[in-house]
Amino acid sequence: MTFTLIRNGTLIDGNGGAPLPNAALLIENNRIRAVGPANSLSRPNDEIVEVDAGGGFILPGFIDNHVHLTLEGLNLARDMVTPFSLRFYNSVATMRRTVEAGITSVRDAGGADVGVKQAVESGVVLGPRMQISITLLTITGGHADFWMQSGNEFHLFPAYPGCPDGRCDGVEGARLKVREVLRAGAEVVKICATGGLLSPTDHPEFTQFSPEELDVTVREAAYRRGVKVMAHAQGAEGIKNAVRAGIHSIEHGIFLDDEAIELMLKHGTFLVPTLLAPIAVLEVGEQGGMPEYGVRKAREAVEAHSDSISRAHKAGVKIAMGTDAGVMPHGTNLRELGLMVNIGLTPMEAIVATTKTAAECLGWQDRVGTIEAGKLADVVITKTNPLQDIRSLEKSDNIAVVMKDGKIVKDRR
Repeated sequence: MTFTLIRNGTLIDGNGGAPLPNAALLIENNRIRAVGPANSLSRPNDEIVEVDAGGGFILPGFIDNHVHLTLEGLNLARDMVTPFSLRFYNSVATMRRTVEAGITSVRDAGGADVGVKQAVESGVVLGPRMQISITLLTITGGHADFWMQSGNEFHLFPAYPGCPDGRCDGVEGARLKVREVLRAGAEVVKICATGGLLSPTDHPEFTQFSPEELDVTVREAAYRRGVKVMAHAQGAEGIKNAVRAGIHSIEHGIFLDDEAIELMLKHGTFLVPTLLAPIAVLEVGEQGGMPEYGVRKAREAVEAHSDSISRAHKAGVKIAMGTDAGVMPHGTNLRELGLMVNIGLTPMEAIVATTKTAAECLGWQDRVGTIEAGKLADVVITKTNPLQDIRSLEKSDNIAVVMKDGKIVKDRR
């Protein structure tokens, strides 16, 4: 039995309450045993490893609900000639950068397969705890169909053993594809209910998949012990179709209208904003790393995106942090918090969106997301006060300690 005591820090536990100065956290093996004021915690008689937080801030491990761990940037000229297996070797570094940024859990929105997940769980590589979707379900000519009008075809998520081709059409086609991705090990089903910024032949406001196709997708996933469906959804009509079908979370939500927001409130739908995604498309585009059509559509989207998420937040829609990391460099995930504050969230609300609410979106609220007795010991210690300067979290050097599952995986004290 191993005990670890984290002390000499201010606790921000993820629940949204007032910070607790001079807090301590007792960890037994990989779970939190007790938390509270330092002078109130009883110590076991066993030997304890003490971790001095150095007057910093103790928070739950952060959660990103929308990443692509095996991708980084979309450079067609580069990616067309890159050997397929190289993406997995590159993901070793992207996963490490993710953890070192303080992100201890993620929902991979396409690209990571069961092998990537098992490599982390078995300790072959360091990476975040992950919930995987395997690939994106798309209609022919939809957001994840990278057929070009030249007749050439680029496979963002090429089919291979362990990853079915995500293209499907019609109710029976959607039913079969859900069954295929579940067979491959998907823990959440990802479907494209609209077009998007980086797809070559559509637009974010194009509606994709019929209500009947979305409905069968949700029902087929639910048969597998309640597997949820997440929807890439940017245009208002596609968002509303997805919410009415019982989709668990809307990803991006760029062009929300009032009816869509009302429907999300009625159904309890999560919103994963990825405010950073279109901004990153523009930033990478300046360096020539994005296709022209993606940059053009991102310019159209940025202002509307901020306005939509701001209105949804004010209305009370549940917001869970997600970035679309892979569009931007992995390890820069916490830039999203500053963007959320810019559109109206308080720093504490942004932290809750990245911890407690993000865990609820994953269905992992009994395991992670807050610092409470019984939860897994995923803990971050920051050098700076994120409530005073939320953007200080963007600098990985300010993330002094990262503990995942009771083990310190980064220590920069």
